[in-house]
Amino acid sequence: MEKTLVILKPGTLQRELVGEVISRFERKGLQICGMKMMQLTDEVLTEHYSHLAQRSFFQRIKDGMMITPVIVICLKGIDAIHIVHQMAGKTNGREAAQGTIRGDFSVSVQENIVHTSDSYETAEIEINRFFKPEEIFDFKQNNLSFIYANDEF
Repeated sequence: MEKTLVILKPGTLQRELVGEVISRFERKGLQICGMKMMQLTDEVLTEHYSHLAQRSFFQRIKDGMMITPVIVICLKGIDAIHIVHQMAGKTNGREAAQGTIRGDFSVSVQENIVHTSDSYETAEIEINRFFKPEEIFDFKQNNLSFIYANDEF
């Protein structure tokens, strides 16, 4: 099963949407295998958003991510990376489909509630950036036979 990373951004905490967002992932059948609150630093964000370093909004994104702590979550499931990315919706909340997290809770490109990993390679790098190995837990999810067909897991 795949693991992926989600960051609940400062706006999620400020708008008191943490439980709503996490419950969507749980209701979908994804397993939480790591979760913590942390204050991001400029150094971590410079690394995390290095692909945007040459963009005019680079510093604004970093500043916005340091306003409050964030909650980082490692989720696990079959095709978890694709599922979580689809559940988040388009980056721009004004363009995200209703029913997606950003479509339901965001009207901004930057203040768009969540960050999600977009590929297997990115998920692995991001999970390692935000979690120590001992902070990720592997435990039996007792309801797997009600989430997947028995030949899927």
